[in-house]
Amino acid sequence: MSVRTTQAWSLRPATPDDVEAIAEIRALVMRPDLERLGRYDAHRVRQRLRDAYAPGHTSVVEVGGAVAGCVALRPSEDGWCLEHFYLAPELQGRGIGTAVLADVLARTDAEGTAVRLNVLQGSAARRLYERHGFVLEHEDAVDVFMVRTP
Repeated sequence: MSVRTTQAWSLRPATPDDVEAIAEIRALVMRPDLERLGRYDAHRVRQRLRDAYAPGHTSVVEVGGAVAGCVALRPSEDGWCLEHFYLAPELQGRGIGTAVLADVLARTDAEGTAVRLNVLQGSAARRLYERHGFVLEHEDAVDVFMVRTP
């Protein structure tokens, strides 16, 4: 698969100091879907990230030397949980998210482990995950739970 990017990106280990920048990106990215679902709360969307933030399992996406997003890969009983995958809205649609996801999944494939995630109902991100081999596991009124085997 060829990946089209307009800007170079890199991943680096997250630090505790990255939490607020990531919380802001999360709020921007999730707002349209949360508003559509009637669940947007400006404080809660940021606080949920702060409460779950685990720098040891998180990588920061940088574009042009600036924080542009993040992705977390947390170990689970039977593989990995992909969490907190956010890319600043102005950088979406340029192939960066596709490239980051491919990089992360290459590592889990090399281990031969499954990856699970959940995405909000109606989110455009679901199409990205499906293009990378994630399939529906189950869903509820708010979330779609997906899995990908290597």
